[in-house]
Amino acid sequence: MPNCQTCQRSRNAAGVSRRGFLAGAGAAAAATASGVFDFAASLFAQEAAKPAGKPVVRVVYVRPEKEPIVSWPGGNCDVPAQQALFTKTLQDAAKQLDIELQVRNEPLYKPEEVAALLDELKKSPPDGLIVGAMSLFLWQPVNEIVAKRGDVPLIVYSHVSGFTSHLQVGRNTPKTYLGATQDISWLAFALRMFHTTWRMKNTRILVLHNPGPDTTLKAWGTTLRHIAKARFAEELKKVEESDEVRAMADLYAKNADKVVEPTKEEILTAVRNYIACRRLMEAEKCQAISIDCLGWKDPVCLAFSRLLDDGVAAVCECDPNAMIGELLTLSLFNRGGFIQDPSPNTVNNTLIGAHCTSPLKLEGIDKDYRAPYMLRSYHTRTGCSVQALWPVGKEVTVLHANAGAPSLFVGTGKVRSNIAQPPTGCCRTSVELDMDRCNDSRDVKGFHQLFILGNLERMFRAYAQLAGLQAAPIC
Repeated sequence: MPNCQTCQRSRNAAGVSRRGFLAGAGAAAAATASGVFDFAASLFAQEAAKPAGKPVVRVVYVRPEKEPIVSWPGGNCDVPAQQALFTKTLQDAAKQLDIELQVRNEPLYKPEEVAALLDELKKSPPDGLIVGAMSLFLWQPVNEIVAKRGDVPLIVYSHVSGFTSHLQVGRNTPKTYLGATQDISWLAFALRMFHTTWRMKNTRILVLHNPGPDTTLKAWGTTLRHIAKARFAEELKKVEESDEVRAMADLYAKNADKVVEPTKEEILTAVRNYIACRRLMEAEKCQAISIDCLGWKDPVCLAFSRLLDDGVAAVCECDPNAMIGELLTLSLFNRGGFIQDPSPNTVNNTLIGAHCTSPLKLEGIDKDYRAPYMLRSYHTRTGCSVQALWPVGKEVTVLHANAGAPSLFVGTGKVRSNIAQPPTGCCRTSVELDMDRCNDSRDVKGFHQLFILGNLERMFRAYAQLAGLQAAPIC
């Protein structure tokens, strides 16, 4: 959306105190809201964001039956125990991600074994393959698998088992990533990358704008389910002011630093919007949602903030680039991104990003941290939106995904400030970044880019390498 001039207004709503709000009909429900409702929402997120089925990932270990004394890892390493630790790490991550993990525990190194594996991959290609390169003197089988495994996305994991010359493997091979690290926990992220590609291909995004046939974003495999946005108003009428609605409204009012403009009724309607979004996704068998919501009297800003905190991609203004970016971010890092309108500050050479919604669980949906926030009006001067306050000094990743091509722009910066309103007029959550490696903030590419808490650029680039995407600097 273009920058909007949202002004401070004086209404009866400005006098709504958190104590007064909690004294209403929902107070009893609010007493347990922070525990019970968060739990209920987490259950919803697990189901709502989960496509049907599960990805299949195969794992093989290339090593001799008995490791030579003079080698890496060498005679000072219990190689079977090391392999068992790798497998346990992968199994734990696969269980959490709901991945079907197929592990070959017997060492693979003979030519006929490699040939048999390649034949199996051709006949029944999995969603991903991990090759554990576990011996300095057995890289030839690894190289052969990389070269001949077909189109199967492949990760070679080297736990300090190769020199620089060995670790050139797959460097220029499509859909191949070399994970050379002593950090065994990284294997969980390796599985998450495979799961992300599968999720992108199996997710249906509900798009409320103009009705039409389903479409598929060929570069990503994601399906868009198009329905009339009038369906939202129809569904909202069915959402009653239940105990659940009152409890959630009480929770947001109670935990806000301040309730500035919204009335109690506007906050309740914002929560009813959230319930309507949930019901529409369930009815249409979709795992994400986007709405042509610009200018609505009662916006979905708070609803989308909550959905992102639930782990559900909720995207403003039916922007397909933002849809892909949000889904990608949630899948890879289990945290939502802040979709924003970019406005460069040429005096500071900074980038200001502003919109009327933002996730609050910026460190991840499974983390305790929630950003402080105020409840504000939307830029129609009505309704309820969220003004999230981002942590000053923290690193941020800036992402723009291209829905029409297998490509993305990515860069980093740091939070310099949260823009105060008033005197500034713009969308409610407004974050100023000092961009890294950017001579002029007007050079930042894209629109509706995502701000994501943390420096995640290298991991985005790793995923791009594995998924066959082009990754370029955002500035």
